Amino acid sequence: MNPIYKRIIIKLSGEPLADSKDGSIFDREKLENIACVVKQIHDSGVQIGIVVGAGNIWRGRMADKIGIEQAQADYMGMLGTIMNGMAIQNALEQKGLLTRVMSAINVPQCCEPYIRRKAISHLESGKITIFAGGTGNPYFTTDTCATLRALEVKADAILMAKNGVDGVYDSDPRKNKNAKLLPDLTYHEVVERKLAVMDLTAVAMLEGKDVVVRVFNMDEPSSFLKVLSGESIGTTIHKDLENK
Repeated sequence: MNPIYKRIIIKLSGEPLADSKDGSIFDREKLENIACVVKQIHDSGVQIGIVVGAGNIWRGRMADKIGIEQAQADYMGMLGTIMNGMAIQNALEQKGLLTRVMSAINVPQCCEPYIRRKAISHLESGKITIFAGGTGNPYFTTDTCATLRALEVKADAILMAKNGVDGVYDSDPRKNKNAKLLPDLTYHEVVERKLAVMDLTAVAMLEGKDVVVRVFNMDEPSSFLKVLSGESIGTTIHKDLENK
């Protein structure tokens, strides 16, 4: 395979890491599957950064239920992303991959502090680099974190691996059986049509930038390699043509 992207950020949700059978926050088989896919990508020569959410550990609605203010709840979510990053790191290292977890929150006993130049150095040396701790600030999502890191390390693309969804639709495919897949979008169209693919802060940051977002279903492991080989699966989001 000749990958069309040299450096990517993989954006994973936290929910797919959980064991749906017994409610555990981690499923060993799912972690191993992710590690296998990442190894395949790594072996093709692509430089890989990973941003993961914390939905398997902590959700905003849980904070509302027990009366925790949003800023406090957001920090708790950031800590959850560090836990997920360490779990993915362990799975990757069991596959023989050199991996670093870099956190926007200072936790030196567990992971490195996020330093942009050091992150780029890790990527250039072939280390899988997991960006944890969100942006380090409350009120921002991991979508924004993935976008920020992609811009900072000059990634070519953000691969948004969705759980059970094939791409971006004109309406919710879980509620509308006639929903249509939108294979090609600009960032302006995402905002204009209010499409729920990523938060608007992240989309606004990407307008006019060369970073491409690819949205696809992670339930099919081969999807990652298909995207990297240039196949038109899922949805591709890019800047407006007049800005190219």
